[in-house]
Amino acid sequence: MREAEPVYRSPMLGTWLCTRYDDVLHVLRDKNFTTDRSGVPVMKLVSRLSRGDPMLSAMIERNLLTIDGPDHRRLRGLVSKAFTPRRVERLRPFLREIVDHLLDAAPQTGEIEVVQDLAHPLPVLAIAELLGVPSNDRQLFRAWSADLVQLLDPLQGHGGAALLRRATHQIFDYFKPLLAERRLSPRDDLISAMIAAEEDGQRLDELDLLTLSSLLLVAGSETTTNLIANAVIALLRFPDERKRLRDDPALIGSAVDEFLRYESPVQLTDRAVLADCEIGGKRIRSGQLVAAVLGAANRDPERFPEPDRLDIGRPDNRHLAFGQGNHFCLGAQLAKLETEVAIGTLFERFPQLTGDTEPPGWRRSMIIRGPEALPLRLYAA
Repeated sequence: MREAEPVYRSPMLGTWLCTRYDDVLHVLRDKNFTTDRSGVPVMKLVSRLSRGDPMLSAMIERNLLTIDGPDHRRLRGLVSKAFTPRRVERLRPFLREIVDHLLDAAPQTGEIEVVQDLAHPLPVLAIAELLGVPSNDRQLFRAWSADLVQLLDPLQGHGGAALLRRATHQIFDYFKPLLAERRLSPRDDLISAMIAAEEDGQRLDELDLLTLSSLLLVAGSETTTNLIANAVIALLRFPDERKRLRDDPALIGSAVDEFLRYESPVQLTDRAVLADCEIGGKRIRSGQLVAAVLGAANRDPERFPEPDRLDIGRPDNRHLAFGQGNHFCLGAQLAKLETEVAIGTLFERFPQLTGDTEPPGWRRSMIIRGPEALPLRLYAA
């Protein structure tokens, strides 16, 4: 598609698909393309479904992924005051401790299933620690994430709007007493920091705090789970690059960026068009949807030499896996840190691990890219 018709109108999806790097970058940066899809017919239908339910309506329409303009700038500005690089970096020793703990059970069997045993629990425990919620509630978080992931990808939902509604009410009810407690007795955690954050005399209200806390818990775990698992697959496919990383562990930061480029955990994101415009010679009308296909842009040979080859030291690796512009992923640093620790520790402790270069199956999704499972043998036969 990128070679034959890089700006393509899909009659099945009713959406324009942009697959070239330059076009995707333009869509992500240009203010004519908005994450506020409230005027799009399908979102009008969703709004009708959530009418009369303030919690569900807030979860769908007031989260950082769907609002834009001044409201987005205000919310993001307040959250950014709490979600600082220093606060994230302080998690590094905790993450190493968690990864070691998750891997400690593996030598007894000599096998590990990366998704369930490492890639999924680590991000959940990390965001729980950052927010300041009890880590022993992680089974609750896992269940809610499975239902709320519909916010990121409708194809991931197995119970439709009913499960989304139920999970939203349950997770809001979970966070309400925690917010009340932190107002009375603040701690050194993200919830307390978000409550205290202030800009131009404004603070986050109760509904904003509930929505943000819930979104961080879900979005922060789902995407990072796939990033970690995809990274393991990539190193299994390219043994020379695996050896290169083993010989020079300092490459881990560059390697994580290459994992993000090579197998982007989020394959596409869409925007609504505010005014008629033209991309790649195609006329696009106001109110239509444009999908920026991140996975295709990150493999564009016009931007990345030998794009289908993993190169953990790739220079000038300005991939688009975290988006660009005002909606650049708020949790990018945390996702990269978790992957650095997970991949670095796994291959340090088990340098001889082996596994199939193709997992048993991939998640059924057009948006999320990751294996359903990934068994590994930790010792050479």
